[in-house]
Amino acid sequence: MKTYAFLLLLISFSTCLYAQTLDSLTIEQIMSDPKWIGTSPSDPFWSADGKKLYFNWNPEKAISDSLYAITLTQHQPVKVSPAERLQALAQRSGSYDHTYRNLVYSQLGQIYWLHIPTGRIRQITHTAEAASHPVFSFGGKQIVFQQGDNLFAWDTASGTLTQLTLFIHAEKPKQTESSSPQEKFLERDALENSVVLQQRKQQAEAEQTAQQQLNTFQHLPDSIFIGQQRIVSWTISPDGRYITYQLMKEPAHERRTIIPEYVTLSGYTETIPGRTKVGAPQPETQLWIYDRQRDTTYPVDTHDIPGIHDKPDYLKDYPSEDSAWTVHPPFRKVVINGPLWNENGSHALVVVRSLDNKDRWIMDLHPDNGKLTLIDRQRDEAWIDGPGIGWKYSMGNVGWVNNHICWFQSEATGYSHLYVYDFHTQQKHALTQGHYEVQSAVLSRDKKSFYITTNAIEPVQKQFYRLDIATGQQTQLTHQPGGNLVVVSPDEKMLAILHSFSNHPWELYLQKNNPQATPEQITHLAESELFRSYPWRAPEIITFIDRDGYRVYARLFRPKQPAATHPGVLFVHGAGYLQDAHKWWSDYYFREYMFENLLADHGYTVMDVDYRGSAGYGRYWRTAIYRHMGGKDLDDEIDAARFMIDSLGVDPQHIGIWGGSYGGFMTLMALFTHPGVFKCGAALRSVTDWAHYNDPYTSNILNLPAEDSLAYLRSSPIYFANGLQDHLLMCHGMQDTNVHFQDIVRLTEKLIELGKNNWELAVYPLENHEFKDASSWTDEYKRIFKLFETQLK
Repeated sequence: MKTYAFLLLLISFSTCLYAQTLDSLTIEQIMSDPKWIGTSPSDPFWSADGKKLYFNWNPEKAISDSLYAITLTQHQPVKVSPAERLQALAQRSGSYDHTYRNLVYSQLGQIYWLHIPTGRIRQITHTAEAASHPVFSFGGKQIVFQQGDNLFAWDTASGTLTQLTLFIHAEKPKQTESSSPQEKFLERDALENSVVLQQRKQQAEAEQTAQQQLNTFQHLPDSIFIGQQRIVSWTISPDGRYITYQLMKEPAHERRTIIPEYVTLSGYTETIPGRTKVGAPQPETQLWIYDRQRDTTYPVDTHDIPGIHDKPDYLKDYPSEDSAWTVHPPFRKVVINGPLWNENGSHALVVVRSLDNKDRWIMDLHPDNGKLTLIDRQRDEAWIDGPGIGWKYSMGNVGWVNNHICWFQSEATGYSHLYVYDFHTQQKHALTQGHYEVQSAVLSRDKKSFYITTNAIEPVQKQFYRLDIATGQQTQLTHQPGGNLVVVSPDEKMLAILHSFSNHPWELYLQKNNPQATPEQITHLAESELFRSYPWRAPEIITFIDRDGYRVYARLFRPKQPAATHPGVLFVHGAGYLQDAHKWWSDYYFREYMFENLLADHGYTVMDVDYRGSAGYGRYWRTAIYRHMGGKDLDDEIDAARFMIDSLGVDPQHIGIWGGSYGGFMTLMALFTHPGVFKCGAALRSVTDWAHYNDPYTSNILNLPAEDSLAYLRSSPIYFANGLQDHLLMCHGMQDTNVHFQDIVRLTEKLIELGKNNWELAVYPLENHEFKDASSWTDEYKRIFKLFETQLK
């Protein structure tokens, strides 16, 4: 009996071991809840005193991540309490004074002041109405914060609270026009014949005078009437004299989309409110200045901005509009971001962007009169963007080195680099240069160096450097190959590093701020035992030369043994401006990475291409798709297929393609405009007509539909649907609030009307753009795999 019991125990133990081994991949496994992979830390940040490092983590495999922390002396992660989590997150969003010894922050609608050396916290407000956005001003002696629409200042020495603004959501009362001689006669006549009217007039005048005197005595601000506009941002000068405020006026007649929900708790069809479409009227903004000393308000003047009338090149394709602009050049609409004041308040940086996003001006705002002086202009006939530059409603990466030198990033050379501008010499100087991108930049607290992340070693890696401002010397601080995301401690002695490689998810490391230091691994649960049991491929990073002579980067998954038909598959990443040929773990495409491994296991050669339009390769690569999505970017995919045939032994009759979102759009364009290149394709959550997508993304690349219809006609798959000859699978979530389900419905109707037969549509009633449920992921990828197995083998 003992022997029998031992055998049962041995069998049970062997079964458990087998259950923890992933000998072969299945779609059910790789598309299941991602917690089976393991748990990676994310979003590390330091406490204000630098004694703790916080990060999100989920070692318990709960529904969502929790906040964990380590100290500099205790490196074992500990889950923090809800109260500590609340305070840590609030302090993270706070604002320091110029000494970095004091921090003000908002927590649960109240304002707090932290003295960092002592750890003393003082609550400033105790009000029912929420207060937010605290900053130090008035030479660091007062804390200014927002409550409702208005600003208040709290004196750190006396505790006195002063209201700084009085914004009124109403139109300014019109001044009474001067009376005509007839009206003046009638008023005198009325007063002469009524003692009561005389008394009432005297009383009203006395009350008005008394109120003005009281306001002056109490230092109450005068009313600032803003109508129905919203205050979307504000700043205050270091001395407290000037307050800038950004007013936004929403479009009067804005039509928004709706997304029907068919599977609901109520049993009735319900709707999700959607967005506008590209070309719809956009909000208008205007930056105003309130001079508290002169008690007056005035707008920032944009009329003299250099190039404000400049005509976009694309108008050459529309002769009548081109001529009309030449005859009557309009003022292009702009948005002003900022200002960002220097420490002594002598200068204030603003970033002005044209709403057509073809210009970015960095300018010096003169607060006494609202005038602007140019510091740097970046013009792009395509659109302004890139690392550290951002889009039209953002400042981008700008700041102050000292009171007379500012810094910013620019794509002036074709790659995003770091620049400084000296107000004394009025000269711009590049701190970095070369065929690589500065992907992030943070100024050190002593303002002698920058901490920068670049892809200087190769486009497929991210490494962290310290850049000396005086000498321009860069010191590499991280050395592990792959991706390195770094947060420097407040005293700049330690680095918190998130590191990953293409086949190893992110883990947290701690390292001294020294190029010779060895990073210490803090977390060890990014890969479960089951995940580690499979030999995940580290895809080869390869390059090929496209038809225009450019070197294109791609990831390659080779099969151990090609299938009999030597099939190949191309994966097309989404988002357009995104990088997927790299050496770090993809948080967005980890499921696709595992599916690529599965395909390689089944004898497919798989490539993942960073086509033109992808991130990480500079301005030209980014803007190569301007006015023709599905043009140069698709050329690179077609050339990748040719490379697979010529260099990897793939059979030209057995190549497939698939992708989601922008990748779905590219799949449709490939099958519609290049029939015969791909035997089949799977297009997921695809844009089918760019005139139906959103404004911020689409208008940058294709301009506006009513102004550049040619760009939309040549970029939208629905106009080329008649070219479909090969096998097409389309998948779309019915609750997609990004690329609306309407997109795929319109294309479906077009295919029906054209009499096309070799296509199918799978719909997912409870899914948005990014699927959530494992069953939906599994169903979708089973269909994709079946398509490839049926058509390519």
